[in-house]
Order: sequence, then structure tokens, then C-alpha cells
Amino acid sequence: MRKLAVLFSLMAGPALATGLQIDVAGEANGTVTIDLFEDVAPQHVERITALAEAGAYDGVVFHRVIEGFMAQTGDVEFGKLEGGDMRRAGMGGSDRPDLAAEFSDIGFERGVIGMARSQDPNSANSQFFIMFAPATHLNGQYTVVGEVTDGMDVVDAIKRGKGRNGSVVGQPDVMQSVTVTE
Repeated sequence: MRKLAVLFSLMAGPALATGLQIDVAGEANGTVTIDLFEDVAPQHVERITALAEAGAYDGVVFHRVIEGFMAQTGDVEFGKLEGGDMRRAGMGGSDRPDLAAEFSDIGFERGVIGMARSQDPNSANSQFFIMFAPATHLNGQYTVVGEVTDGMDVVDAIKRGKGRNGSVVGQPDVMQSVTVTE
């Protein structure tokens, strides 16, 4: 039934695919291309694209990076390389209200993008993470917003954090610029 609905929507008009292009600098250098799933998580995709278009993600670090798990970024409040507070990176968000969860049946596989949140499933705001490897325990617990379509080698090179929580020590890798693509 879902396939039929997608087919009819494609026939009705041109499909607009929204994505991100993230230029990463640091130990990882290069561009990551992401396809955003506006049909799966429309509110979350709208939030990410609005913040990217406003330049809010430019200069934001990867503050939590756990080997074999994921790389987290997107703290537009405290996570800026210039003028941020690296001691608080990962504790902030945007000045917009938190979002209600938009869970789907898409699994957390390598390259999948999910929205970070607190213990409350309805607390996602600006932070997101990119999976290094599958993590089935996240399925149905976090909102999936997209997937890496190019540049996974850049993601794999992002500076790893230390300890169980994966906090990056010293100079973290940074999203130099984040642009919305069509």
C-alpha cells in the first residue's frame, strides 16, 4: 500500500528530495552528503533544514564520537568552535521548541542519521548523530531523519572521543559549513 502511495505521489508532480551537504574539517576533511527523509520525519527534517539555512550548524563540532557506534553533532547553543562553550557541548539546542518523536520502522544501520534527545522521547531539538555501525537497540527509540549517500569515508575519519560517553578531548572535528540541497 505504501509503495502504491509513493508511486501516485511521484506521478502527481516532481519529487523534491531534500538533503544536506556538510563540509567537515579536522582529522576528517571532506564533504558528507545526506539524503533527508521528509516523508518519514517531516517536522525533524524541517527543523534541520531551517537551522542549516540560517547558518546555525556552521562551525559546530562533533562533540561526542564513540568508536563502532556513532558521531554526534548539532549543538547550536554550546557546540560552536568559535564562541561556544566546549565544556557544555552536547547540553544545548536551538531557541526553538523541542520536537515530538517521529518514530518509523527504518532501522539504525551504518550511515543512518538520527536525532539526539534526552530521556524524553519528545525532546529532540537540533542535535543529530551519524551511525558508524548498526545499533538495533535504537530502533523505534530515536527518530530517523536521513542517511549518508556520499562521504562515509569522511564520517569514518572523524576524531574519536574518550571514555564511555565519547567526549572529544582537545580539538574536535567541526562542520565548517552545512548547506541544504534539493
